[in-house]
Amino acid sequence: MTKKSITATLLCWVVIASAQQPTRPAPATTTQSPQVLVPNSGLKISVDTQLVVETVIVKDKSGQPVPGLKKEDFTVAEDGKPQTISFFDYEELSETPVAPPPAAAPEAKPAAAAAAIPAAPPTDLKPLTANQIAPEKSGDLRYKDRRLMVMFFDMTSMPIPDQVRAQTAAQKFLKTSMTPSDLMAIMTFSSDIKVVQDFTDDRDLLTKEIKNLTIGTGSGFDEATADDSTADSGAAFTQDDTEFNIFNTDRQLAALEEAVQMLSTLNEKKALVYFASGMTRNGVDNDAQLRATINAAIRANVAFYPIDARGLVASAPLGDSTKAGNGGAGMYSGSSNRAAQSNFQGQQETLYTLASDTGGKALLDNNDLSVGIQQAQKDISSYYIIGYYSQNPKLDGQFRKIDIKAKPALAARLAALDYRHGYYAGKDFSKFTSSDKERQLASALMMSDPVTDITIAAEIDYFRLARDRYFVPLAVKIPGSEMVLAKQKGVEKTSIDFIGRVTDDNQKDKEVQNFRESIDIKLSGETAATLSKRPIAYDAGFVLPPGKYTVKFLARENETGKMGTYQRHFIIPDLTAAQALSLPTSSVILSSQRTALSDAAYTAEKDKKLLAMNPLFQDGKQLIPSVTRVFNNKQEMFVYLEAYEPNATAASTEPLYATVAFYHGKDKAFETDPLQISSGLNDKSKAMPLRFSLPLSVIKPGNYTCQVTVLNPTAGKYSISRSGIVVTQ
Repeated sequence: MTKKSITATLLCWVVIASAQQPTRPAPATTTQSPQVLVPNSGLKISVDTQLVVETVIVKDKSGQPVPGLKKEDFTVAEDGKPQTISFFDYEELSETPVAPPPAAAPEAKPAAAAAAIPAAPPTDLKPLTANQIAPEKSGDLRYKDRRLMVMFFDMTSMPIPDQVRAQTAAQKFLKTSMTPSDLMAIMTFSSDIKVVQDFTDDRDLLTKEIKNLTIGTGSGFDEATADDSTADSGAAFTQDDTEFNIFNTDRQLAALEEAVQMLSTLNEKKALVYFASGMTRNGVDNDAQLRATINAAIRANVAFYPIDARGLVASAPLGDSTKAGNGGAGMYSGSSNRAAQSNFQGQQETLYTLASDTGGKALLDNNDLSVGIQQAQKDISSYYIIGYYSQNPKLDGQFRKIDIKAKPALAARLAALDYRHGYYAGKDFSKFTSSDKERQLASALMMSDPVTDITIAAEIDYFRLARDRYFVPLAVKIPGSEMVLAKQKGVEKTSIDFIGRVTDDNQKDKEVQNFRESIDIKLSGETAATLSKRPIAYDAGFVLPPGKYTVKFLARENETGKMGTYQRHFIIPDLTAAQALSLPTSSVILSSQRTALSDAAYTAEKDKKLLAMNPLFQDGKQLIPSVTRVFNNKQEMFVYLEAYEPNATAASTEPLYATVAFYHGKDKAFETDPLQISSGLNDKSKAMPLRFSLPLSVIKPGNYTCQVTVLNPTAGKYSISRSGIVVTQ
């Protein structure tokens, strides 16, 4: 049985965009105080308070930690109001490595005694539950006077030689540089994130776990380039893997975000040493997840220390022997070498950003990878932990500024105190007023801290309306499993808020369109019962001239307050200017659904003029783009695009021929018969619509490249469009 989507149609002159929550300058830990039992009454008094915990590095002017201070030496103010320090502790960390003790020789035992002792049970049993980072209670310092460091191995980004190099570096650090203050944890990321070992100072156990890492796991997710540095594989065409690259990078960043969220339950400072072979950002497509990861690390008091596991790389101008050489004129002009260097520097730039924005340092171009772990060890010197219960009990979500100062007599001999300067108070979404909700959406859209609680996938296409105007449909899908339904008068419903904007990249990010919409979706019967297995689809449309734009979009589910963001850079090409060289065509729409408007779960009041511009609405039905490009081989695929003949008239239309083909690797798995189109020209847009409908049962499940070819034999022009798809069984 095929899965259908619940369709909500939004047609307007503006665009949906990704939103971002207000930037949080690392909020301190906030918790509730415990309940108090009133003696001889059987009553409990529960008082809501916020425990704010700050880590303060105090050094003298020579850069050395200053021990022996008391809480009376400091003053703390929140929003200008003095606070009472309720919790104070000094974390004194050793910086002298201790050599591992020599292995003791086993004592000889009599054979009879040995036989009398039953054999010990095996110790290498597979645990029943996965390891987790043990949390701390509020105000409890489980790891007093300990330096907390995590070694995070990103197996998806490292080929096998780099995995071996990272493993060797970790073992070297454990053997030669670990101090009595060090507590190490081990995490890996392949198909998902795994806590291999919680914090421990057992050097032998850590070494054993490092040795047991499966080399080769997770590899094979290398980024595929589509520039002059691309290897010549001998194929007739190169598949566009851009969407897969964006997904893989977001997976890496989301794994880091999940790791720091685990560490956020610990009050101490933490360092996460990230082993990876670079990280490729795809334009601005990964900005939302990158910012979310960085801000999560800042809030959790975690600093990233990325280590480029490739070490010092000295590449030959046309690449080394590990991959095929690249072909074309780029070999001789030098553009291949420049593209390769640019890609390499971009991968390191992302690692540098993770480090610099969280207070860590990146180790790049160094063959001794253990130096990066030592740098993290050195940076976490002795520090003070100061905690206070905020005198402002309001959970209003407002920013609160923190000022920590040393007494004047002490401050004269100290360098500047290093601490966080504020946090955002918590607030229960159920207590938000309508103005609170609007303010939250508006602030989230403008600020740089995106929220990724809800997964959003989107597709942006373009269709020519006139020489300087293009209709841009935006298709958005949200997994139904992330929606929470509320029952009202026997009908289950959910409410979703949207806010967004489009900015022009060529005009200093000038806002050219904006959007704000709130919708209610009512479901009943079988539709509500199957919501968790079906996506909710939304559509919007707007009109823009050719150019470069960025769309930011935020969606909020109003039962729990969960939000999700989407951000993407897109280009509307000038097809009129390109018509002299090739046959101008629109975006290619791949779909498995044509839905009647009457079946939509939600239908906005439509602008009939704008509706007429949208080529995806025809004969009372809507063609819903497959945002994820995943199809079932029992489905029927619909392919739609437009070819443009600016100088044609209804009486002088040049015939066009089009085919759809599926390639599996180098092999052509299927190709349709040529479709001839000689009628149907739109007099205003000069568009010739091309429609295909074919059953996917003609090909086997697997990964394919769908190629749409359009030929104008009279003018001697053609157009080829390719996109990767997945066919499941």
